Amino acid sequence: MGLSSALATASRSLEIFSTGIQVAGQNISNAGSPGYIREELILETGASYRQGSLILGTGVLAAGVQQQIDIFLETQIHAANSDANAAQARQLIYQQLEIEVQELGADDLSTALNDFLAAINEVVNQPESEAFRQIAVEQGVQLANDIAYLRSRVDSLREAQTAKVDSLVAEANALIDEIFDLNPQILELESAGLLKSEAGGLRTQRYEAVNRLSEIIPVRYEEQPNGEVYLFLGSDPLILSGDKQNLETVTRTDRGVTVQDVRLTDSKFVISTAGGELQGIIEGRDQVLGGFVDQLDAYAAGLIYEFNRIHSSGEGLAGFTSLTSTTPVDDKDAVLNAAGLDFVPEHGSFELKLTNALTGVTETTVINVDLDGIGTDTTLQTLRDDLDAVANLTATITPDGRLELSAAADYDFRFGNDTSGALAALGANTFFVGADSGTIAVNSAVASDHRLFATGQGGGPSDNTNALLFAQFVDEPRDSLGGLSLETFYQSTVAALANSSASEQALSEGFAAYRDSLRNQREQFSGVSLDEEAVKVLEFQRAFQSAARLISTIDEMFTTLLNM
Repeated sequence: MGLSSALATASRSLEIFSTGIQVAGQNISNAGSPGYIREELILETGASYRQGSLILGTGVLAAGVQQQIDIFLETQIHAANSDANAAQARQLIYQQLEIEVQELGADDLSTALNDFLAAINEVVNQPESEAFRQIAVEQGVQLANDIAYLRSRVDSLREAQTAKVDSLVAEANALIDEIFDLNPQILELESAGLLKSEAGGLRTQRYEAVNRLSEIIPVRYEEQPNGEVYLFLGSDPLILSGDKQNLETVTRTDRGVTVQDVRLTDSKFVISTAGGELQGIIEGRDQVLGGFVDQLDAYAAGLIYEFNRIHSSGEGLAGFTSLTSTTPVDDKDAVLNAAGLDFVPEHGSFELKLTNALTGVTETTVINVDLDGIGTDTTLQTLRDDLDAVANLTATITPDGRLELSAAADYDFRFGNDTSGALAALGANTFFVGADSGTIAVNSAVASDHRLFATGQGGGPSDNTNALLFAQFVDEPRDSLGGLSLETFYQSTVAALANSSASEQALSEGFAAYRDSLRNQREQFSGVSLDEEAVKVLEFQRAFQSAARLISTIDEMFTTLLNM
């Protein structure tokens, strides 16, 4: 009985030690596999039994193959993945935006504005020069085009994020499905085990899927006693027992661009600000790029309205025989400051100067714009009535809500001293048209006839009064820009962009460093050391040789007994 038990113990040892060599070989072969988790053969002492007065052991038993993983460390890595990838996505968008802005380059907006002002200064010196007036108008066209082109490039950047969102949503859904499908496979393989980590290959595949998913969205990981994994996004379950939900996109329009939000398919929870790479892209699209669009719109609106207020109070070298305002109202009977205009006029007045081309006589009529909220305030209809009452001038309203003026034969008209801003708001006698960076352009009437460039205020061809105001307006504080001048506002916008980009880069580097430190800890705990595995192979090899030698000795003893 003693030799038989010893032989059984030795034979079982051969199998166990060869299994140990196989496990060590598996680790060595996967030393370079990304995300591989080191496995270890867990050995236990066999149960003892009594033989006479002796208590003898039964050798060694293999309890199973166990992955060496720290679940708490894994959850820390998942959180660090979400933070690092979100910051990295925002940083990339900042870098792309800085490239598009090209500040300090040859094509930046500061250069375009300075070129426009330089051309206006030439007109200040020689207001009667048609060549300089033409150049000034062309530089204005260039400035407007540069603003609109920058806006289009930023919009293209925002639209480009849609492809990234679609790709990440598709990848996240594939990972959720993969984890969901792996759960029952692992459960089935480990159903008879005790260590709950025998399905090493499938578990590694699942860990890698969860790790990548945590880079896209901030998932919370819970492993159940039976080996299943539950995943949560905030308080919403992604995978729970036999149920799962995926991600879906919802399309909307933001600042003139079609964008997508991301939400869960069942709970409809919007995850746009939850974390991970998706959050970084969506925040970069809406807050970084969208925020810059807002600033660029404010800059363009300030340029349009403030420049137009000066321009609409001035005169060019020629008057108008007819004019149609460029900005319609929503309702001709609504008070002007509540009629849906892009820019809001104020209580005040403007002058209409009607000139007889045959006699040279000019008659000036003051048109009041009553917007004090007392009594009957001015609407487009009442403004039309007041203008139409001027002799030799016809005023109408177009079907789409624009003011239309027409002088009688041999007459032309001009404007002056607009304290209400109504002309600029309606788009009458303006240099720019549009309301923001996406719609800014030079009035086609001025672009096609530079004589309408209002550089004076009625003092003849050599009058440069308005041109002087043009040259100075860029440096004057504007209420519409928060008390900043046009140039200071743009420079502060660019400076804020540079500072935010630098801060985001530092934040990204900090998150990445923390994530990498956790990954290094994981590698030390769960990674494969070739030296250690080589030592284990030698240990199991020596143990195998000893067990084989034991079997050989027992065999010799059996032979001796049989030959006695």
